[in-house]
Amino acid sequence: MRTPAGTECPYYYEDFHRGRSHQECRLIASTPGGGTYSPDLCARCRIPRIVLANACPNMVLEARVVSGLLGLRRRVEIAANCTRSGETVREPEIGCGQCHIDFPAMTTQEDD
Repeated sequence: MRTPAGTECPYYYEDFHRGRSHQECRLIASTPGGGTYSPDLCARCRIPRIVLANACPNMVLEARVVSGLLGLRRRVEIAANCTRSGETVREPEIGCGQCHIDFPAMTTQEDD
């Protein structure tokens, strides 16, 4: 669904049907201690870019709302884990580096 910032995000949900006014980030809501969502967080959120760049089914994303200095400038902090390799993914846009080794396009064949 299209976020208030104008990007497509699979975790964003809104319902304005028949006078309702409901907006939520389902990723923040599903993360324990994720915080409170507000539409201004979508402008600086990296989740749409991560989902567009890396479609690995083994990557699990978590999002938390973090406040800056003096409680100003709230932002979304992303944590990614790989269920296959069991490690924390440092760059979610790229992935863990272990999951895509098995794909034929990623392997090289040596001529005998």
